[in-house]
Amino acid sequence: MNKQVSIILFSFVFMMGCSGTIPKLGVTSGQLTPCPSKPNCVSSQATDKDHYIPPINFTGTPQDTQNKLLQILNALERTKVIVVQESYIRVEFTSKIFKFVDDVEFSFPPKNIEQIIINVRSASRIGYSDLGANQKRIEQIRTQFKEDE
Repeated sequence: MNKQVSIILFSFVFMMGCSGTIPKLGVTSGQLTPCPSKPNCVSSQATDKDHYIPPINFTGTPQDTQNKLLQILNALERTKVIVVQESYIRVEFTSKIFKFVDDVEFSFPPKNIEQIIINVRSASRIGYSDLGANQKRIEQIRTQFKEDE
């Protein structure tokens, strides 16, 4: 009986730890938080090829762009929109099995009103590799933007 209780307790503690600590995120001087050296992060503002992913391009007004992005995000499974500001959105994605949390950020820098560029950053909170999950997620969102234009 004690062994079963120990296993259940260990499993609970392990699962609680999968969410990790919320990192310091946001936009500072027009830049999203840089990716760490681990390969579980992509960013359109990264300066190295291992972490770089192109920004998302969208034609329309900034408000239309943000509304469209929120519509896409809210349709994705295991997604929780955490912050919505005029030029910034932060979302948490939770993996199905182990409940790992990935932090995803979108910033809308001031650009030409006709061509909106959305800078993106997607990173796993814990672990080393994400097996390309963050890159795939951003590409999925990019594809949905293109389909709806």
